Amino acid sequence: MTPKSSLSMPLDPKRLSRLQGEVVVIKYGGNTLRDGSETSDEDPILDQVVELVELGIRPVLVHGGGPVIQRLLKIFGIESQFVFGHRKTDLEAMRVVELALRGEVNGLLVKRLNRRGVQAVGLSGKDASMVKVKRRIHRQEHDGEITEVDLGYVGDVVRMDPELIEILLKNGYLPVIAPISQGEDGEDYNVNADLFAGHLAGALKAAAFVAVTDVDGLMKDLDDPSSHIDVADAETIRSEIGRSIQGGMIPKVEACLAALSEGVGEACIVSGLKPGRLVAQLVTDNGSGTTINEHP
Repeated sequence: MTPKSSLSMPLDPKRLSRLQGEVVVIKYGGNTLRDGSETSDEDPILDQVVELVELGIRPVLVHGGGPVIQRLLKIFGIESQFVFGHRKTDLEAMRVVELALRGEVNGLLVKRLNRRGVQAVGLSGKDASMVKVKRRIHRQEHDGEITEVDLGYVGDVVRMDPELIEILLKNGYLPVIAPISQGEDGEDYNVNADLFAGHLAGALKAAAFVAVTDVDGLMKDLDDPSSHIDVADAETIRSEIGRSIQGGMIPKVEACLAALSEGVGEACIVSGLKPGRLVAQLVTDNGSGTTINEHP
């Protein structure tokens, strides 16, 4: 018997059966993540995460929190520095980043999920040495010359140990994870939440990875909504990076590609600003986002 859903459209029994009992990693952040300064407990994305649990799917939630970071940096009088579009994070800024992600956003999401009847557990990549990273050196090519820039306390994932997450999932908990992680040098680093989530999905051998953003997936022509990409293979999407895929969408796509290369069944990019889009993308034939598969 197919479980009931709040969606007006019917569930696809085959898609639902494929995901029931399986892990789905969801990256939640950016403009779709409600700021902790808001008093409302409403959160359409978390409502859908709970619905996935009720459908027998095991979500893992990874979050960013750029707007909260920016607000707290302003409060502490710390000016953001960007190098080639990447936030440069010195020690003072890193402390604020950790305060924003672990101290505010993570706790807020856990509280809101618990209020919805889900047993949520807040974590970061530092817990149980789950994630090890190395300091990221950004390389930028311009006029044939490569410039290397030290971004400070920004890390790239070196290793992920999913054992703690697997234990929590086995016992019915929903992990909510901030991408703050420990470096090989023992220091704390901030990791891009999209890439953190993609690699975690790979480590967990998740059935699906979903990047929730503020647009309905990818388009071949950014000025033409009719060019929306419903389904594509990894090679096709990779060839569009720097062309139709630009700016903040690049790390989301790279996270999808990383997840697929590490054995995840499918990767999706879907809007979190419209009701029901996350659930519809996963368990119906009427998803409005983009699904990326490893092979055609």
